Amino acid sequence: MARERTPIPNIDIGKEYDSRYAAAEVSYERFGKLAEFFGRNMPVHRHDRFFQVHYLASGQIRLYLEEQQYIADAPLFFLTPPTVPHAFITEEDADGHVLTVRQELVWQLLASLPRHETEARLMTPFCVELGKVPVDLAREAERLPQLFALLGEEYLAEGQDRDAALHGITQLLLVSLLRLSSQAGRNQHFRREDLHIYHRFNALIEQHYREHWALWRYAEHIGVTEARLNDICRRLADLPSKRLVHDRLLQEAKRLLIFSASSINEIAYHLGFKDPAYFSRFFLRDTGRSPSDYRAANRQGE
Repeated sequence: MARERTPIPNIDIGKEYDSRYAAAEVSYERFGKLAEFFGRNMPVHRHDRFFQVHYLASGQIRLYLEEQQYIADAPLFFLTPPTVPHAFITEEDADGHVLTVRQELVWQLLASLPRHETEARLMTPFCVELGKVPVDLAREAERLPQLFALLGEEYLAEGQDRDAALHGITQLLLVSLLRLSSQAGRNQHFRREDLHIYHRFNALIEQHYREHWALWRYAEHIGVTEARLNDICRRLADLPSKRLVHDRLLQEAKRLLIFSASSINEIAYHLGFKDPAYFSRFFLRDTGRSPSDYRAANRQGE
């Protein structure tokens, strides 16, 4: 069977998450809050016209930047330039900060640096584990969480001259990232074909998870055996293929319970469950809470 070439989705956060991102040159959010909305298993995607920096203060990440994989422990940061495909999986305890910057502003803020050198370094994605930087960069690594905390305070306060303050903090962060970028952590390379199969599987999950496809059907559409698909998922994501499908269903269930006014029965049918009672058992098994308890707890801000 000929494989379909699936376009890599461009996630416009201003449209899908928060309209404030649409016109902003600098945007900030807690990593945990974005993970609650988009899920801990973030399939391959890109952000046109925006640089993005993720700083994790806790947890471990399996990160894919183009055709490279990093398995890294916090504290860490990774930079994704505009249009660069990336994907990641984090555990529930992973939290930190996310900075999104319009690409035109990045070049303005770094105009005093040699453009050809700066561009070459920033247009290449990288990940740095801060616990592994050399002694002479230890102080630089220690400043990073302080700068992100300051950025978050300024962004959320919306005080006088906020844009000027955000630009100044962002400039400091970018310079700090450049200083640390030479210490990009070791990465593990996987065959390009395996990465393609993994990303294709995630794209098919996104298209068909509500239809509750059997794993053999996903494998058939990709053109591999079910066993090989499962092996690739275990090696690249440290999760079985079935778990990736279930996690996508669970992520959407959580999002609908928190952000929609639909009844639990309506949510169950929307997600392809023929029996709402089975949906409730599925949700309870994976979260330890019934759908109604989960909705009540999260709407009360627990």
